[in-house]
Amino acid sequence: MSRLRLITRIALFSALVYVTSWSLVLLPNVKVSFFIIFTAGFVWGVTPGMLVGAVGTGLWSMFNPYGPVALPMLMVQVVGSASCGAIGGIYQSTRIHQKSAMTNSIALVICGIICTAVYYVPVNLVDAWLFQPFWARVIASLPWTAIALVTNALIFPLLFGSARLLYDKEKARS
Repeated sequence: MSRLRLITRIALFSALVYVTSWSLVLLPNVKVSFFIIFTAGFVWGVTPGMLVGAVGTGLWSMFNPYGPVALPMLMVQVVGSASCGAIGGIYQSTRIHQKSAMTNSIALVICGIICTAVYYVPVNLVDAWLFQPFWARVIASLPWTAIALVTNALIFPLLFGSARLLYDKEKARS
């Protein structure tokens, strides 16, 4: 794939992360964006997936209806989201997606949980550190994190057919 074509795809998927974050703003912690970032990593590799996560989340963190986030929060959000792209690239390289449907579904549930955890654990800790009282904020964040864990555990296997279709089309084009 040409470098220009890949840059265009990274830009489009970054914009998709931003737009889906806007569209789901009324559903707190329902993050289809994690799956989009995971898909970019799955289809184009670790580095493009990480770039999609970093750029898309960076845009959302700076330009959202609640206002920009504090710099330490921005940094952990960008790193956490970029990690979802890395997880997608690693998932593709393991070839688990070529196993049985049941194995693939279980692995995707685990990927959804891992993506959620690598994002929310540091985000919740930095939030508690910044805004205090630390333990009260950490405890208060647990139900919101649970919502994200459950929804991503459902979203990843349910939407993976679209990621697989895109992967197959991109491989056929190469």
